[in-house]
Amino acid sequence: MKITLLTGKIYDIKDELGIDIKVVPSRSVRRLILKIDSKERIPVLSVPRFCSRRKAVNFVNEHMGWIMTELAKIPKVKKFENGDKFLLFGQKVEICHQPEARCGVRLEGDKLIVSGGAEFLHRRVKDYIKKGAQKIFYAESQRLAQKIKQKITGVSIKDTKSRWGSCSSLQHINYNWRIALAPDYVIAYLLSHEVAHLCHQDHSAAFWECVELLNPDWKRGHDWLKKHGKTLYNFE
Repeated sequence: MKITLLTGKIYDIKDELGIDIKVVPSRSVRRLILKIDSKERIPVLSVPRFCSRRKAVNFVNEHMGWIMTELAKIPKVKKFENGDKFLLFGQKVEICHQPEARCGVRLEGDKLIVSGGAEFLHRRVKDYIKKGAQKIFYAESQRLAQKIKQKITGVSIKDTKSRWGSCSSLQHINYNWRIALAPDYVIAYLLSHEVAHLCHQDHSAAFWECVELLNPDWKRGHDWLKKHGKTLYNFE
């Protein structure tokens, strides 16, 4: 097993399981704390000051059963494959692989036609989604911004592991591409959330009032994202 420090140092520990564990040195903790980062799919060990390597290793080994149980609960990383059915911008679609189609990726009704070799299918579908998100999210964000008399300098589609979206002080909005796979009311909530940050860079009462103005049904999307959002990270 390896315990990997944020500093880049690696401690090799003789263990047949061969699990990587991220070790986070912290001055704020007084005892060893072990948790599972479900997005990174890795155990994380917070280590207090002056904790010896041997003590950290023994602690991990004592809790190996718990680690294995929790890791087993995390769904495997999902790649797009022929026949997959999923929501795309609120519409249920099915991937239909047609190697000789020579169309790249195109949507025909509820069929997402993907050409080329099977080894390129996942990347092509993902690129198609990100390109679509750029166009759709930009247009809708602009529309929402106009309602509150604000301007957007740009919209970027990111592959982040910790945030669904962000809005900079320069009026530039970033969106996680995976939000395109959520129900339409969830997409509507997230876009309203980020556009509201054009007026309020905090989460004050005034901010939430702005979100409500843009999307009266925002709570439904907020609650879905809080409860089910982590499932979207099953897609690599």
